[in-house]
Amino acid sequence: MQQCSKCNTTNADTNQLCTGCGAELREFSTTAVTLKSFKENERVNLIHLAAPADACPACMAVQGTYPKDKVPALPVEGCSCVFGCTCYYQPLLESIFP
Repeated sequence: MQQCSKCNTTNADTNQLCTGCGAELREFSTTAVTLKSFKENERVNLIHLAAPADACPACMAVQGTYPKDKVPALPVEGCSCVFGCTCYYQPLLESIFP
């Protein structure tokens, strides 16, 4: 499931537009907004795409650590998890303090 960052409406993984406000979910889902903030943060060196232990094969296949410009978008294409894609991003920091 995708959460809209503008109106907090929960949407199916297959939705491209939010059913609550019409926002483009590739840009305004909470995961898309999170990924954008990680990419813009100078202290984030790499981004880890994490999948739960009970994730589907498609999600398990993309789990891993990526350079900022190579991170796959969420939800994972081909995800067959019962409640939708539950993968998430984790930042790997170059330094903790400025």
